[in-house]
Amino acid sequence: MATISREQIAPLHERIKVTVSPADYNPAYESALKKYAKNANIPGFRKGMVPTGVVKKMYGAAVFTEEVLRKIENELMQYLQTENIAYLGQPLPEDNNDPAQINHATPQDYTFSFELGLKPNFSIPDLAKAKTTLSLVETTEEMVNEEVERLRQRLGKMTELEAVSNEEDILNVSFQKSDAKGVVEEGAEKKENSLLLKYFSAATQKELMGKKKDEQIILQVGKAFEDKERDWLAKDLGLDKDNKEDLKQYFVMQITKIGFVEKRALDEDFFKEAMPAKEIKNEEDFRSAIKSQIEGYWKHQAQHMLELEIFHLLSEDTKMDFPEDFLKKWLLKSREKEQTPEAIEKDFPSFLNQLHWTLLSNEIGTQQSLQVSREEIMDNLRQQLMGYFGSMNLGGNLDWLDSYVERMMGDKQQVESAYQRVFSSKVLAWAASQAKPTEKKITAEEFQKLSEKHQH
Repeated sequence: MATISREQIAPLHERIKVTVSPADYNPAYESALKKYAKNANIPGFRKGMVPTGVVKKMYGAAVFTEEVLRKIENELMQYLQTENIAYLGQPLPEDNNDPAQINHATPQDYTFSFELGLKPNFSIPDLAKAKTTLSLVETTEEMVNEEVERLRQRLGKMTELEAVSNEEDILNVSFQKSDAKGVVEEGAEKKENSLLLKYFSAATQKELMGKKKDEQIILQVGKAFEDKERDWLAKDLGLDKDNKEDLKQYFVMQITKIGFVEKRALDEDFFKEAMPAKEIKNEEDFRSAIKSQIEGYWKHQAQHMLELEIFHLLSEDTKMDFPEDFLKKWLLKSREKEQTPEAIEKDFPSFLNQLHWTLLSNEIGTQQSLQVSREEIMDNLRQQLMGYFGSMNLGGNLDWLDSYVERMMGDKQQVESAYQRVFSSKVLAWAASQAKPTEKKITAEEFQKLSEKHQH
């Protein structure tokens, strides 16, 4: 019977030694030789009639080594299961394990040792007692007006103009990095965009007035746009909105098209097109419906922000110790791509954060019996695909989308990623349901700053 011993190397880091004797591995070895004899094709012998002695002479050494190693591995895994040992990664064979010591000519006891990293013990914080905040944005009349005007413009009639003449004009433009004189950088990518004239600063609007298609100006993003528009445009152009030097970068902006949208009248045809699922007869009801939509949006955002806050709370307040030396060694040996100790060291903090959340979320999932169905995975993949297409008109028949999702379900990596997204959202939704947050009224601008704080 195999003997197994354990010894501590460091906290949560152990060595397990497995010793097997001939009585442990010989039965499997003899059985394997018989299978080889039954199936071997050896010249001079009929299939199934090869003497065991011949098979042993030809394949005995390899089969013997294979069966001894298999027995050691089986004994180790059975021990871990029987003792209910919670471990990280996989047991690591130590470097002094030498398969060359296994000799089928002289059966004897063989001892192999393995390093093991143990999962840490931890407790989940009492979320009901934790200090959390539900940040509620109040829907203002200004928000309603902006959304009404946006819909009137989006569903309005577009006409093409010869020259820029109105702050409501829509300019299709292209940007290319340049110097202050407008000399375009070699190989500079041309980036397209569509902007209302009123998005530009007053000075730039004045410069653009009267410009025609194919004309261009030289500008700096930091000076040419109002604050709100500058932030998202900087991102589109690959700039850091918080980096002053980035915002001083010059661009040649060329006008490729000038358009003007005649806004829709606030009539029943417009209401029906803007909100086809509702029966709206007048402007008052339309504005009320818009307000309800905005309130629903901000309520959803507040819940999402609460979940992010709880994610940070769980991550920071759930203390875990890790066998770091073991994990670094495990990462170095187990990765498919060749890794260097320097690369492992660099990525290790990120790896620990991910491991921390995996252990924590799995524990919550186990305690609360959280499950993810195939339909939920498919729905997540479908939403992800729809996100790629954005606001494109995809037409009424989306059978092709379901067919594409079915193909994605055959990709193990895609399915695993979708599973983790759905599972994490369920964990955070449960955690948020346990919290007793203090409600706080804030503005949309304050919410945006809070959201940026929680970006990962």
